[in-house]
Amino acid sequence: MVVPSSLQPRILSSFAGVRFIRFAQPVQHLFRFNPGSKHVSMQLSRSLSGLTDLLFNRRNEDVADGKRKRLRPGKISPCRPVPNHILRPPYVGSRQPPGIASGPEVHDEKGIECMRASGKLAAQVLEFAGTLVKPGISTDEIDQAVHQMIIDNGAYPSPLGYGGFPKSVCTSLNECICHGIPDSRELEDGDIINIDVTVYLNGYHGDTSATFFCGEVDEEAKTLVQVTKECLYKAISVCAPGVEFKKIGRTIK
Repeated sequence: MVVPSSLQPRILSSFAGVRFIRFAQPVQHLFRFNPGSKHVSMQLSRSLSGLTDLLFNRRNEDVADGKRKRLRPGKISPCRPVPNHILRPPYVGSRQPPGIASGPEVHDEKGIECMRASGKLAAQVLEFAGTLVKPGISTDEIDQAVHQMIIDNGAYPSPLGYGGFPKSVCTSLNECICHGIPDSRELEDGDIINIDVTVYLNGYHGDTSATFFCGEVDEEAKTLVQVTKECLYKAISVCAPGVEFKKIGRTIK
């Protein structure tokens, strides 16, 4: 979801994290990195390599766009620990490939309450993370703060360990489309940053994200955020029981 740093009302999506499907090829090693190194790569099958380069690996290129240099990967700190008493998703610490729930899921009253609780916590964490956005702060510092708030509330940061992802939150700056890995790179005046927060609480994931302005942002970036926000709310307006997912996609398009 994309909104300026003054948060607007948002839709929260929660999903059950206890059912998984197997893919034709294992994906437990989506992300390859060495703690303390400056390089992270995303590994997918050859048929998806073009998409991988577009969405992830091209952030490593040092190409200027006439206004600012493209992103360069910073130093990635070691994974942060999670207390043993906190419930972990099934994919953490196992060789089971992560996946998504297959088919419709109908939850009972208790399940719905758990979904609401995880979604509410995710929204609170996201709002807190947005207050940290300012020139000079590193995305790793944002990750540290988010990680601490999540575990302080008895939840697990869902991204940590998902397919080898090494951090507790996704921070995607500027041309990094999604799932950016927090590192030592400091935010600069004029950046836009999407923070994607997902928490695992009582067996359910709460997932939400927003894009924030860092300092003075140019008109092109403001337009991008505004149009994306409009697309989001138009897509939400068509959601109802029985609506096919493709209608949501067509509405956004």
